[in-house]
Amino acid sequence: MSFRNRVSLRDEMRGIIEEPLLNTVPKRFDYVGDMAVISLPAELAAHREDIASKLFSMRGNTKAVLNKVSKLEGERRVADFELLLGESTETLHRENGYTYKLDLKKVFFNPRLYSERKRVASKITPGERIIIPFAGVGPFVLPAAGKGAKVYAVEINPDACACLQENLHINRLEEQVKVIQGDFENIFQISYSAKAAEKAEHMTSSLCLNASLSSEEVRGFQVSEGWFDRAIVPTPYGMDHFLDTISKLVRKGGYIHFYTFKAVSQISGLIEKYEEMGLGVELYRRTGNVAPSISRWVFDLIKK
Repeated sequence: MSFRNRVSLRDEMRGIIEEPLLNTVPKRFDYVGDMAVISLPAELAAHREDIASKLFSMRGNTKAVLNKVSKLEGERRVADFELLLGESTETLHRENGYTYKLDLKKVFFNPRLYSERKRVASKITPGERIIIPFAGVGPFVLPAAGKGAKVYAVEINPDACACLQENLHINRLEEQVKVIQGDFENIFQISYSAKAAEKAEHMTSSLCLNASLSSEEVRGFQVSEGWFDRAIVPTPYGMDHFLDTISKLVRKGGYIHFYTFKAVSQISGLIEKYEEMGLGVELYRRTGNVAPSISRWVFDLIKK
C-alpha cells in the first residue's frame, strides 16, 4: 500500500528536521506487509533513525523500516535495502484477497500497482490460457489463477520462483499455475506444427511446481503460434523488445496487457507502432511516475 497525501511524513518531521532539509524528506513511502519502505536522499543520513522511528509509529502493526539504497539491479531486478529498524526483511503482504510471502532483499515487489492488478484480473474469464513473463512472486499470477485461468509464469530469479511456489501453496492455487524458472527470451520457441500445443502441454507438466530448473534445462520450450489467450507483461525498464515475441504467442483476438516506461510525448508514436505490429490499442493509461518526465504506462492491446 502506498501512502501519499493522507499521511505527510514531512509534516510529521517538522520541528525534528531543520527547515533547510525538511523539503528533502520524501513525500511518498510504501507499506509492504508489516514493513515501511522509503528511499532517503543522502542529505538525510544523519536523520535516518528519527525518520525510521516516526515511520515505525505511524501504523500500529509495523515491524520493520527499510531504506531503499539502490535502484533495481541485475537480471534478477533486486534493489538493495538498509534495515533501519526491525529484525527481518521478510513479510506477509495481503493484496486484493491474496497473501504473498516475500523477502525484499531477494525479490522485487511493487505495492503501488495493486489497483492495476485488480483491474487486469477483472477482465479474465475462467479457462483462459495466460502467459506472464517477469512473474516475480506472483502479484499478477495469483489473481489470474484465482479467476480460473491456466497460467504459465516465467521468472528468472530463483528466489522469486521459490516465493511464487510458496504463495501458490498458501493461496491453494498450485493446480492452476505452471512455474518456469529461466530467461523468457531464451526459453520460448514458436512452432508452426499442429503437434506443438500437445508437446508444450506435456513439457509443462514436468515443469509444474519445480522452481529449480535452469534456463538451459527449459531452453527450446515450444508452443504453437497463438497458443495463449492473454499475456500480462510487467516489462522491466528498457525491455520493450519482448513485445514482438509476446505478440506471436497470443492468438488473434487475444489480449496483451503491456507495461512500458515512456514520456508522454512518446505515446502517440507508440500507438502507431503497435498498430503497425497488428496490435489494436483498446486502452492506455499512466500507472505511476518513475522520474520527473518518465511514467509507467499500460497498454491493453488486441491481437488483430
